Amino acid sequence: MAAVSWKEVLLLTGLVVGCYWNSLLCGFVFDDVSAILDNKDLRPSTPFRNLFLNDFWGTPMAEERSHKSYRPLTVLTFRLNYLFSELSAASYHMFNVVLHAVVCVLFLRVCRLFLDRTSSLVAALLFAVHPIHTEAVTGVVGRAELLSSIFLLAAFLAYTKSTGADHSIVWAPIALTVVLVAAATLCKEQGITVVGICCVYEVFVAQGFTLPMLLDTLRQVVQGKCAFPYAVLQMLLKLIVLVISTLLLVIVRVQVIQSQLPVFTRFDNPAAVSPTPTRQLTFNYLLPVNAWLLLNPSELCCDWTMGTIPLVESALDRRNLATLVFYVFLGLLGYRSITCRHSSAKTVVMALSLIVLPFIPASNLFFPVGFVVAERVLYVPSMGFCVLVAHGFKIASHKGYLKKISWLMLGVLLTTHAVKTFNRNWDWESEYTLFTSALKVNKNNAKLWNNVGHALENQNNYARALRYFLQATFVQPDDIGAHMNVGRTYKNLNKSKEAEDAYLVAKSLMPQVIPGKKYATRVAPNHLNVYINLANLIRANESRLEEADQLYRQAISMRPDFKQAYISRGELLLKMNKLTEARDAYLRALELDRSNADLWYNLAIVNIEMKEPSEALKNFDHALQLSPRHKLALFNSALLMQESGEPKFWPEANRRFLTYVEEEPYDANGYFNLGMLAMDANENAAAERWMHKAISLQAGFRSALFNLALLYSQSKRELDALPVLDELLSHHPEHVKGLILKGDILMNHKKDTHGAKACFERILQMDPTNVQGKHNLCVVYFEERDLPRAERCLEETLALAPNEEYVRRHLNIVRGKMAAMSVAGHPLTPTTEGAAEREKPPLAEAEKERRSPDANANAASGGEKNGRKSSSENHMGVDQSELDARQSEKRTQAKSANEINDIEQKRVAALKRLEEIERILSGD
Repeated sequence: MAAVSWKEVLLLTGLVVGCYWNSLLCGFVFDDVSAILDNKDLRPSTPFRNLFLNDFWGTPMAEERSHKSYRPLTVLTFRLNYLFSELSAASYHMFNVVLHAVVCVLFLRVCRLFLDRTSSLVAALLFAVHPIHTEAVTGVVGRAELLSSIFLLAAFLAYTKSTGADHSIVWAPIALTVVLVAAATLCKEQGITVVGICCVYEVFVAQGFTLPMLLDTLRQVVQGKCAFPYAVLQMLLKLIVLVISTLLLVIVRVQVIQSQLPVFTRFDNPAAVSPTPTRQLTFNYLLPVNAWLLLNPSELCCDWTMGTIPLVESALDRRNLATLVFYVFLGLLGYRSITCRHSSAKTVVMALSLIVLPFIPASNLFFPVGFVVAERVLYVPSMGFCVLVAHGFKIASHKGYLKKISWLMLGVLLTTHAVKTFNRNWDWESEYTLFTSALKVNKNNAKLWNNVGHALENQNNYARALRYFLQATFVQPDDIGAHMNVGRTYKNLNKSKEAEDAYLVAKSLMPQVIPGKKYATRVAPNHLNVYINLANLIRANESRLEEADQLYRQAISMRPDFKQAYISRGELLLKMNKLTEARDAYLRALELDRSNADLWYNLAIVNIEMKEPSEALKNFDHALQLSPRHKLALFNSALLMQESGEPKFWPEANRRFLTYVEEEPYDANGYFNLGMLAMDANENAAAERWMHKAISLQAGFRSALFNLALLYSQSKRELDALPVLDELLSHHPEHVKGLILKGDILMNHKKDTHGAKACFERILQMDPTNVQGKHNLCVVYFEERDLPRAERCLEETLALAPNEEYVRRHLNIVRGKMAAMSVAGHPLTPTTEGAAEREKPPLAEAEKERRSPDANANAASGGEKNGRKSSSENHMGVDQSELDARQSEKRTQAKSANEINDIEQKRVAALKRLEEIERILSGD
């Protein structure tokens, strides 16, 4: 066996890089989104053991919605990518290009076993540039094919060394082969087929048998004329070891999937649910379709499901001729290869084994798969195709009159394939380019119309997306997902009535429950989301909450393990203030998935509503253990610590807020709450810095502006507070506390009673019953020496608050003062002489204002409470995109111990100021 030279390695590597360098400019598209972006198994925070418990997409193998594709070694490489570059798509694509180059070199080494040096290089070059490989190389999820192929070829090369120079069995290569087969299978299921390739090699190449020889030997043994030859016994022993090892791998694989096949719908593979003979005719017709893609890869498509290839429903369908021709050609080629002893036959039989055996798991002939045609599964079969082409080139080039033509044709073939591959890579640049290129090939696939719509939807281009979704419903009227997409898009366009109608159409297409039959096995799990989406839509109407709850319960009755239904129902019950039922819903969901950080977070929100702060904090901590950078858990747990009034919690609260602003650097709420923490800790410089940062991110940030002004006021920087208050009141002219604070500063520090009066009068215009504003206006009248007006004002204030003793005392003082002045003959109304300077009574200060994440909430109430957000799970692809996309806000009613202490301190200070006012009013 000729070795591979470093020049050949460089040639293949350079060719691969030349064809695929532009794939580094592509993003994550199609299945990459589920396998990479949405797959929690890639995150370092996810336990390593989860790689061996979950499927390729991060779904637990035990769950029925699992795809049952068990590829932990492939996911491990994704995790390594994430460790070095997180979600930088270029590194994932570069890794795939490197792997493809490795496969090409290994393939060249394998070809040297049954092709000459030139022909084997031709086969490897053709394999390197074949356009059918773009899905496997440029699509990140195609890494499963690449890794499996590396181990498959390595296993085959190891097995070729299992025969010693004296024709004895060498067991070390066989043991290595078994290990490599297991590794190939853990990368992708088709890796196990290398055992069959090894068997074919052993019988027809290594031992040199032909079918007639085997039949003759078997006939003689049966007739008792001779025993099995020693070479045959050795061959049988090796094959038995391989077969037993394979069976053990199959048994383990079946145990891993818990003897359950994945649930596919008729939309994924229409022929799989078709009656006889449509199913058989269609599946057999797909074989020449795949062969044609290898022969003529001019029209490639990323998705061949649904109506891409119409069903072959009759034996009279002309497409059956293609099936017949394919089988005749394959049969003749196979028969010739196993009945002749020349070297060409060995080459052909190995080529056919590489084509046929790895394709069997994807052929639909023995069990249905979740696709009709998939270009990436032709990655290994294309090796056999390239061997056949190279072998044909060898035969042609040895004939003088065809030599130049064959070299010319080879050059043209490699050039056109390389150009096609390079250009095809650009289709994978984004989801929009990928699916629009697919629509040029096939317009009968509703999934393609849906996916173009999803791409436009991700760009917030809902109007154009709607046109594609509607076209999908036209192409496939019974496509439940398409109608769900239409409903979601109408909802995004604020057309609730049309959205509800679309959801109702989708709901009407759901299969009806058959008594005694498990519902979930007959419908795609994500289609059940129609109940969730419809319920989420109608629960916006307060009068239809019970109707929404009925939809959630209907989904749960159809699928008791439907985790998302419990999550959404828990949020609804929280909204309906059915706290115990909401808690039970979340606890049931946690029984199904204890590793879901969002569930622990939502349970913590319920605990807050149930006045269980310690339990809430524990559940927030659970969420953060599972997802240390869970933004909502970071924010609300820090808020809860801050509100506890316990200084021991403040450092951790500060750390969590800091982590939150790292995750959300443009969210003013994080900086505002850092400022509030600093104010609580009397760290005024830090508080001022954080408040300024919050205001810079959100102009007119109501609570940040007020608390910054209050900070200046408490720091004896009243004049710095005035421009801040002016900005606050320009955005929120109804802000009562801001008006009170501004009036206080104007009267006590600017000596501007006119401006102070305007502030308090503004308060009373908005709320004539505001006792604080009314009383402060009375003080202004007193400062202006308008005692009759001050008396009338205090009388009106007493009528508003008859139980406020301090108002009654002030009224008595004013009346006494008026009586004394009347006796002395002094005027009771202000005069020019009475305008002399004197000490002004201080007015009541405004308290700190805690701000909710909703900047517009309770704008006229004079204060806000800290808000809570509810989180939902979103991993079912695009049909789940609206499930709980909104973060519903829940508010806690209890004041923290810190607030109570603060209010008490303010109350004591206010009483002292009232005593001072009484002293002034009583004075001469």
